[in-house]
Amino acid sequence: MRFHILGPTEVLDDDRPIALGGPRVRALLTLLALHAGRVVDAGRLADGLYGADPPEGVANALQSQVSRLRRALGRDLVEFHPTGYRLVADPQDVDARRFELLAQAGRQALAAGDPGRAAALLRDALDLWRGAPLADAPHAGAAATALDELRLAATEDRVQADLDLGRHRELVAELRRLVAAHPLRERLSAQLMRALYGSGRQAEALTVHDAARKLLDEELGVEPGPELTAAHLAVLRADPALGASAPAAFPLRRGLRAQLTSFVGRSEELDRLRSLLTESRLVTLTGPGGAGKTRLATEAAARQPGDVCFVPLAPVSDASGVPGAVLAALGIRDALLHVPERPAVDPVARLVSALTERELLLVIDNCEHLVGAAAELVDHLLAACPGLRVLATGREALGITGESLLPLAPLRLPPPEADDPLGYAAVRMFADRAAAVRPGFTVDAGNAADVVRICRALDGLPLAIELAAARLRTLPVADVAARLDDRFELLTRGSRTALPRHQTLRAVVAWSWDLLDADEQQAARRLAVFAGGARPEAAGRVCGLPEDVLFALVEKSLVEFTDGRLRMLQTIRAFCAERLAESGEEEAVRRAHAAYHVELLEAADPRLRAADQLEWLALLDEESDDIVAATRSATESGDLQQALRLTAYSACYWWMRGNRVTSANLAARLLRALGPVTFPGMEEEHALCVLVAAWAGTGDDDLRARLEELRERLGWNYVPVRLDFLMMLLSMFTGPPPDFDHAVEDILHLLPRLPPWQRSLSSCGAAFVYQTLGRTDEALEHFAAGLDGFRAIGERWGTVLVLSGLCALRRDQGDHRGAYALADEALTLARELGCGTDIAETLCRRADALVRLDDVEGARADYVLAAELARRNGSLENLAWAELGLGELALARGDLAEARTHLTRAREECPVGWYSTEETRTRIATALAALPTPHGEPAGGVVSGR
Repeated sequence: MRFHILGPTEVLDDDRPIALGGPRVRALLTLLALHAGRVVDAGRLADGLYGADPPEGVANALQSQVSRLRRALGRDLVEFHPTGYRLVADPQDVDARRFELLAQAGRQALAAGDPGRAAALLRDALDLWRGAPLADAPHAGAAATALDELRLAATEDRVQADLDLGRHRELVAELRRLVAAHPLRERLSAQLMRALYGSGRQAEALTVHDAARKLLDEELGVEPGPELTAAHLAVLRADPALGASAPAAFPLRRGLRAQLTSFVGRSEELDRLRSLLTESRLVTLTGPGGAGKTRLATEAAARQPGDVCFVPLAPVSDASGVPGAVLAALGIRDALLHVPERPAVDPVARLVSALTERELLLVIDNCEHLVGAAAELVDHLLAACPGLRVLATGREALGITGESLLPLAPLRLPPPEADDPLGYAAVRMFADRAAAVRPGFTVDAGNAADVVRICRALDGLPLAIELAAARLRTLPVADVAARLDDRFELLTRGSRTALPRHQTLRAVVAWSWDLLDADEQQAARRLAVFAGGARPEAAGRVCGLPEDVLFALVEKSLVEFTDGRLRMLQTIRAFCAERLAESGEEEAVRRAHAAYHVELLEAADPRLRAADQLEWLALLDEESDDIVAATRSATESGDLQQALRLTAYSACYWWMRGNRVTSANLAARLLRALGPVTFPGMEEEHALCVLVAAWAGTGDDDLRARLEELRERLGWNYVPVRLDFLMMLLSMFTGPPPDFDHAVEDILHLLPRLPPWQRSLSSCGAAFVYQTLGRTDEALEHFAAGLDGFRAIGERWGTVLVLSGLCALRRDQGDHRGAYALADEALTLARELGCGTDIAETLCRRADALVRLDDVEGARADYVLAAELARRNGSLENLAWAELGLGELALARGDLAEARTHLTRAREECPVGWYSTEETRTRIATALAALPTPHGEPAGGVVSGR
């Protein structure tokens, strides 16, 4: 079965025409045959069938036409796919594809010096044409134009082959008709000159050149190109090689400026861009303002072989000026003469005529404010000019079929405490630009932290980094780092010759902001309330806007969408936060933000103590910055009940993650705002707030008074109604009851009535009491019950708690190998959870066991790691324990100075008033007492904690 679309559409089955039906069916077959063997998107098919005015229910209308086509051809020939339809046919059974292959083979034969074979192949190709291409698909204009252009190029190649075969006389009439139909095609004029000269008509050949030169000047404002010029000179000289191509010349470079600064940090992107430019005729660089799109495009273009033209669209303010900007960049002047019988040629037509036969890379820079006009022009030029390639830059894609996108991210950033900051592109750029304004500047140990802070605060945006480096003319680097909270006032001194929107950081972001419509601006300013980004559903709820508006910000490079979250660069967020404050919406948006996170925490809190706790911990890890921001905002705005809920329902998460300092500071700030105020029905939330404020191990008299009041009001045996984790924290801070026997009876009485997690925790509590009473068998029994309960739930943190208790019990029994095994098992689980506090504690327990097993180096390594982790997450009790262990090791080997240093630190860090740290304080006092006085005698006595 063969398909003909180079003319009216027809299908032949063994030379027998097949009846196809009405015009819609014929148009559908034309579109499918044009892409035979490939799936064609349903949207493209609908556009090709109905154009800009599709009917209601266009999907059903398309399906109806597909059904009619299947009845004509057979169901198996038109396949349905999830994204569209496919004509099951060999592409070479379609005349358009067969034409392209024959024309390509003819062109290759011509280039290889075989004009006879080339002429035969090209005639076969052109004989396939029966009329206008895609005649039955009126809305496929771009594809039809491209086929017409290929036909004309094949005709020119066939004429060239005939000229090479000496058929000058028989070509003159045909070439005159072709030149009349296509007066701006220089190759045809050059071929007519050669045919005339070869026919003995030299004077006529010269008049063809004069007419062509005059037309090009009047219509396009350009001089004849190399081929026509070469033909003219050959006629004048009576050159035997008449009509040969112009000699090779240096590639044309228009608009590419030599750069004054080094190119830093984009080698991978440059390689990727160069690769894309070899694979695709249209590549678009997208990214936020100041990301370095123009510089990367310039560097890539400068490294391209062949002709390149750089077109800056930044100065163009109106869509109608885009073709003129390209003409100006190409050096094409306005026509000199316009008279009624020769009206002005449309700028787009002038561009097509100028570029049709050229191989050129066109770089169109800063398309974002004219993206529609730029896209329309580029699409037209690419369809009409086969040798053209386009590299575009902008905040968003052009949105053209066949476009290859290269999103440009900020420069790679170092972590806050990077060992080698110059190994990161952002720091290298800062160092390079800083050395230019302050000769001799280098990144060294004295300023590395400030440089890293600057680069991270500015998100690695090259333009922002350059503006910050420029401030070193007048400010030391530490001052620049300290003043970045007011970045828009600080970074205001860009290059005087730069575009106005690149001279200050505010102008960079304001340019992008001004390109948004009202809904997009509303979404951008409301999104600024999120400190750590947001999943689309969260952003939609808080912002009160549909997802398509939010994702429009992604398309325009105001927002990134990575790992399932919408994120703003900090510079853009700071700008949008200013707009939110100006809008009068800030309070409502912040309340919505807090309400969303309260709801999330209320759902998450019980799941943190269940089998799926790892998934919920990971979810809250994503939201941790926003939980902090919501709590702080609710406190500062006076929404204290909401702040209490946020603090209470995040307590278990913060504890498991070991984030002591930040959470304790938030809780302490909230307590100060509350003063003596309490809210009925929120006693548990208030209690947890007090305990969170206390767990950093520091506090003032007011906090100590609140803790004491909590002990008296709730007592050791309080069973929470809503906030289960309160049970664990109360026991830690209030300690065991005065009457242990009575306490055991109360616990055993409570156990059957408790839910699983509280029951397992209470069994563990009973085991600790039995251990204190010296009743080891009962302690083991209840530890086992607690362990079984936590494992049945799938709760790893509770399992770590029980394993730690069993470890202490084995240690007290002298079973240090058993204690080591239990501590090692607990450490594995704690690492699986990512609980920094519990990792530090289990490392200390394992180190204690290793000391008794005479593995001093192993113990020291564990203590050192525990101290580092505890210092990082603010768990002072574990820091004190690790320092104690290191002090005891130093004391054992006789290094008294080191022992005193570690033990003194341990005493200073160990929290007072905590039941759980009593053993640590006792060990510290004992070790300090063993140190000799300056006179060589043991110090004696007990040194209390601070």
